[in-house]
Amino acid sequence: MTRIFEARAPGRTDSGSVRPRIPAGASAGLLRRFGLWAVLVIVTVAFMLVSPTFRQATNLENILEQNSIIGVVACGMVIMMIAGGFDLSVGAVGATASVLGAAVAAHHGTFLAIVAGLAVGVVVGAANGFLVAWVKVNAFIATFAMASIVSGLLFVATSAQSEQGTSAFLSAVASNQWGGIPIVFVVFVLFLALVWLILTRTRYGHYVYSVGGNAEASHLSGVPVQRVQMFAFIVGGAFAGAAGLLLTGQTGIGQPSAAADWPLEAIAICVVAGVALTGGIGRAPDVLAATLVLGVIANGLNQLNVSPYWQPTVTGAVILVAVALDRYNRARRTTSAPPAAGSPEPAIPLAAGQPSNPAAP
Repeated sequence: MTRIFEARAPGRTDSGSVRPRIPAGASAGLLRRFGLWAVLVIVTVAFMLVSPTFRQATNLENILEQNSIIGVVACGMVIMMIAGGFDLSVGAVGATASVLGAAVAAHHGTFLAIVAGLAVGVVVGAANGFLVAWVKVNAFIATFAMASIVSGLLFVATSAQSEQGTSAFLSAVASNQWGGIPIVFVVFVLFLALVWLILTRTRYGHYVYSVGGNAEASHLSGVPVQRVQMFAFIVGGAFAGAAGLLLTGQTGIGQPSAAADWPLEAIAICVVAGVALTGGIGRAPDVLAATLVLGVIANGLNQLNVSPYWQPTVTGAVILVAVALDRYNRARRTTSAPPAAGSPEPAIPLAAGQPSNPAAP
């Protein structure tokens, strides 16, 4: 008896229906969008299983509170990095805003203290933006020099002495809770939401991606490159000033030597979040996940009584793994198969405010 085999198209069942398939590009997109959040869940659950003190509610609240201020700094840093730059003076700005805010709050009240702290960030950010955008000084040199200048002036003005003073409002925002959630964490999320709105819902945000991806092409397309870079540094400086005010509310003093690690910590958060150091790529929501991932790892190691000398090693390894995976994913996208012959290539009008890269939100 002879059997007759019927050839079937791939993906087709016996009844003739087509089995649904998940495109490889869609699965890779899901991994890029939610991979860091999955890492956060896995790391948190692992520490909860091995450390009874880690899973206590008080400790989890401390994680949110302790990492919110550097998260605010990272919110400003992500805009600058997507625009193609970064700022090494955010620590000096934060310390200056903290000292100035404490001094003004002690004599003139909360409102003027907030204005003074934010003004420090705006002025220093504008100076950095002018040097980078118009004078064409490398961002590393310009912001490193500005950090040295601001820190030196601060130590001279204060004789390296801390400034006592805060306000009830700043203390409440930085230390109190609302419904079991630290208020400072809510402030961090609000800042992050503002950054997300700027990057995804405004023409300026699309220009930021365009300038970071290719500044020369953006200029030829009519994008005001210098103004975009300038504004990115101003926003970053203002966020650093706000973080300095929150630090004053949390500690009750303005310390000139504070916030020295902020620049590298904020850049590390952005790198773990997938923001390209060369600019043009990055998503604001991933900054929240990256901030919590690094904060959970640091806190978990403390709860396990791991030597503090090992903690920077673990953090550095996490950053290297994150960068390596990000580079691998980009290499896969670059070497992916080209579109079919005859398919039109969509044009991206930069001047119309569209992001110039596939990683834009």
